[in-house]
Amino acid sequence: MLPSMRLTTPTLAALAALTLAAIPSGPAAANPAPGAVKVHDGCRNSASFERWVQDFRKDAIAQGISPAVVDSAVPYMEFAPEIIQRDRNQQVFQQSFLQFSDRMIAGHRMKNAQIMMQRHAAILAKVEKQYGIPAPVLVAFWGLESDFGTNTGKHNILRAIATLAYDCRRTEYFREQLVDALRILQRGDLTVAEMNGGDWAGELGAMQFTASDYYRSAVDYDGDGRRDLVKSVPDTLASAANFLSSFGWKRGEPWLQEVRVPANMPWEQSDLKIVHPRAQWAKWGVTGANGALPADTMEASLVLPMGRNGPAFLAYNNFKSFLGWNSALVYSTTVAYFATRIQGAPPVHRGNAPVTVLNTQQMLELQLMLARNGYDVGKPDGKLGLMTRAAVRQAQLKFGLPADSYPSLELMEKMKGSTLGAVR
Repeated sequence: MLPSMRLTTPTLAALAALTLAAIPSGPAAANPAPGAVKVHDGCRNSASFERWVQDFRKDAIAQGISPAVVDSAVPYMEFAPEIIQRDRNQQVFQQSFLQFSDRMIAGHRMKNAQIMMQRHAAILAKVEKQYGIPAPVLVAFWGLESDFGTNTGKHNILRAIATLAYDCRRTEYFREQLVDALRILQRGDLTVAEMNGGDWAGELGAMQFTASDYYRSAVDYDGDGRRDLVKSVPDTLASAANFLSSFGWKRGEPWLQEVRVPANMPWEQSDLKIVHPRAQWAKWGVTGANGALPADTMEASLVLPMGRNGPAFLAYNNFKSFLGWNSALVYSTTVAYFATRIQGAPPVHRGNAPVTVLNTQQMLELQLMLARNGYDVGKPDGKLGLMTRAAVRQAQLKFGLPADSYPSLELMEKMKGSTLGAVR
């Protein structure tokens, strides 16, 4: 899972190779302390990394971690400035849903998913009976996160987490992650040498859990006394199910369904926060892509990951668990779609017309214009997140455009023509 998208999340080890080259993060601070870092947003550390590690050691011991466990981990806590750069310059989710899903659900991954479904059918059935999470969902996460455990990462996570905990942008979050990594060691689940994972964001195991999610949600399902999400398939699958169930998964209910949407759809209804019974969606002309849409009371939201001209889905209550795993819409929709494919659904419809994907600079410019018009986009960063999509929807309504929540050149031109939208 990707940390920038989920400050509560695991990262895709498989995506490390897809991340674009890091952009230099800014000039070095004048006469910085050894190990200190200054970045483009003005965030800066004043103490040296070595001093920070000493202080962290005392704090970890005060929180109940044994001195022996802390001292076994400290040699792995090295400062790595390239990790900070990569954390700040994640580009993989700038791809559209079709770009991302095409890349991540390649032929080999689909084939291997079916192999894993058969090979581990007994474990998957047992896990589903206990936790309610269907096998295709678990296998989809397993495939996207680590290629079914074959690509869990080769770098010790303590180096990455310590670097990001020392960094001044998300210090408290990663400091907690580092303490929980030590708790994993103290509990005896893994040794220090086994704590290998993603090379820059500190995710661990075949499901690429953060240390905190590992500590809270890992399950010893094979009964060997350890929660081993690196080598144990039963532990891995059961822990993923346990984690997903914590977000309110409802047994036996769907999670995502591809649909066809009419041209005269009230587009302002396409929002994850807006829920209607399927009967209402059917009344508006929404139909199932691969069969009839039941006109019943089951509630769902209309998701248009690429706007009104791209693929369309109904997202059900269980889709919240995908967002809980990773709040990036392109990732959560892709893994949910992958699960439907494993379950037997055909490839997604490519859409009704070409969709222009704004680049990072264009997205940043649009975010700045939205912010000047009073729309909340969070911190403008050139990335299409849920807050930006919500702001785009509000602006589309104001300017009389179809409110499908997807940023477009047309909206940019409308805003540039307004008094407040002009870039200053």
